[in-house]
Amino acid sequence: METVDTIVVGAGVAGLAAARLLARAGRRVVVLEARDRVGGRVFTDRADGHVTDRGASWIHGIIDSPVAAAARAFEMPMVEFTVGGYQPDSRPLTYFDAAGQRLDAPAVRQYADDVRALNKTLVDVIADAPVDATYADVVEAALRMQEWDAERKERVREYNDRRAQEQYGVGMDGLGAHGLDDDTVNGDEVVFPQGYDELARHLAEGLDVRLSHVASVVRWSATGVEVDTDRGAFRSADAVVTVPVGVLNAGDIVIEPALPERHGRALGLLRMNAFEKVVLRFAERFWDADVYGIRQLGDEGQWWHSWYDLGRLHDEPALLTFAAGPAAVATRAWSDGEIVASTLTQLRRLYGDAVPEPTSAIVTRWQDDPFSRGSYAYMLPGSVGADHDDLAEPVGGVLHLAGEATWGDDPATVPGAMLSGHRAAQNVLGRVVPVSDLWA
Repeated sequence: METVDTIVVGAGVAGLAAARLLARAGRRVVVLEARDRVGGRVFTDRADGHVTDRGASWIHGIIDSPVAAAARAFEMPMVEFTVGGYQPDSRPLTYFDAAGQRLDAPAVRQYADDVRALNKTLVDVIADAPVDATYADVVEAALRMQEWDAERKERVREYNDRRAQEQYGVGMDGLGAHGLDDDTVNGDEVVFPQGYDELARHLAEGLDVRLSHVASVVRWSATGVEVDTDRGAFRSADAVVTVPVGVLNAGDIVIEPALPERHGRALGLLRMNAFEKVVLRFAERFWDADVYGIRQLGDEGQWWHSWYDLGRLHDEPALLTFAAGPAAVATRAWSDGEIVASTLTQLRRLYGDAVPEPTSAIVTRWQDDPFSRGSYAYMLPGSVGADHDDLAEPVGGVLHLAGEATWGDDPATVPGAMLSGHRAAQNVLGRVVPVSDLWA
């Protein structure tokens, strides 16, 4: 059995951040990663000369973002693309109404103003909501306070449901009332034209990362931690476990003894979502050149309602859409061709025969990934933001959980993952460590 100072399970951004800081502090660290690559849910596909981030894409606001600071230090190019937060009008979008007709500028302004008005009302409604309320419950309560006709209410109700789906991969009737409390964007949103996985590769430099090591059991006690993998066992004084909550909830990694009640409760209130990307590349553009994306209202957009122009990254005719929440669940068993055909049907409803067959298409399959079991975590009804942080409380002084689902201020993001790894490293060391040490 190999012995080190600290075992880190998972070589995603959280695990790499914790390992990098611990190694810089002089500890002998081994990182055990089930995949044959680092990055976890940060995964860039470079097939056929294209760069496609199959996993994380955005920094949702670069102000005070540790990932933005790291990207600058690592000289990773960034491109402004402020549409990742499902804003109604922060950047130019082509809108189509429920009948498939373009909305004019005054109609878009009215729609966006209605969305903002409801968001303002929601602040107090959510604060006063019962603990087991869903996001749908609080939206309905806020809508009852508006003196709007049925059509205006329906469009804003629809917006909030689609926002929940696109932000957390679940419909608003399955999301806790506090599930979007953290959904704020501080500054421009940016993406990485050379691929988000450059971040993981930089963080992994110099670390002892054991790829294709599938952990199955984590045993902890007052004397330390042992981890069993399919390639042997490891022993350490402490461990940082960064696997997604989907893996923990499925029992793919057994923790012995079981997590304390506080941690178990928090884990039980978090689930992995259903959220897949569909990237379509075309021989030529058929949509407006001066917009960030396309969005349609109404029932026809129940699954496919938003497409984002990836030409801003790579100067190529390409659109990104999402199978999010119910759409991802319903199409999970579909072939890539069936999924592409379904979204093309909606694009042709809006643009007619101008929409050609794509030259290539990528469809992600995070729901079927055994090492994530989804894209990222969301909060069930009954959960509050602090539950994320409860999951990160040190266990027995030797076991530490980290990852995007354990960071309450900004969960479901790469910055949240990075900061959770930083926190875990500080807890292991028992002292404050500047987060900037990650890229110093």
